[in-house]
Amino acid sequence: MEVSVLNINGQETGRKVALNDAIFGIEPNDHVIYLDVKQYLANQRQGTAKAKERSEHAGSTRKLGRQKGGGGARRGDINSPLLKGGGRVFGPQPRDYGFKLNKKVKVLARKSALSYKAQENAIIVVEDFNLEAPKTKDFVNITKNLKVDGKKALVVLPGINKNVYLSARNIEKAEVMSADQLNTYKVLNADVLVVAESSLKTIDNILDK
Repeated sequence: MEVSVLNINGQETGRKVALNDAIFGIEPNDHVIYLDVKQYLANQRQGTAKAKERSEHAGSTRKLGRQKGGGGARRGDINSPLLKGGGRVFGPQPRDYGFKLNKKVKVLARKSALSYKAQENAIIVVEDFNLEAPKTKDFVNITKNLKVDGKKALVVLPGINKNVYLSARNIEKAEVMSADQLNTYKVLNADVLVVAESSLKTIDNILDK
């Protein structure tokens, strides 16, 4: 699959690049996409929810009533889960929600996500660019020139570019990411991928082994 290379003014450069069919042209696998997205979202969870059990409450441990003859159930101390202000039974405890996923599964999920974007013609390849200084207005002009303003755009760069990152940080629907950090969730969550030309080589090196 060939895609025209644009400059940051939205004009065609007269050049085309071929997207690797082994990455952008496979039959997407929905199940591995589900697993990879599930793992990504699970890793975002803090897992800090905590409820006190009866042994952790500050309260007297004195037995409230005698064992037998009270006409009701046996009553322990005031920290009993049956009483108001008592401990909680099987309450949430701090935990890690992450789980293991095989590398081959994660690679296939990323390929499947990129293939979906290629099928939707939602990939724009631009010449490598840089901004002289962090300036939101300059980045907004680029999105307008590429006709992606108002869309959720994921800009994929070959490496970390501080000026571009800071320029896009204040734009609600735009996100900048280096090619080696690309993940399934971010790809699918974006309406369009704006990929710097050199990023394609990095993506090939990571996913086409």
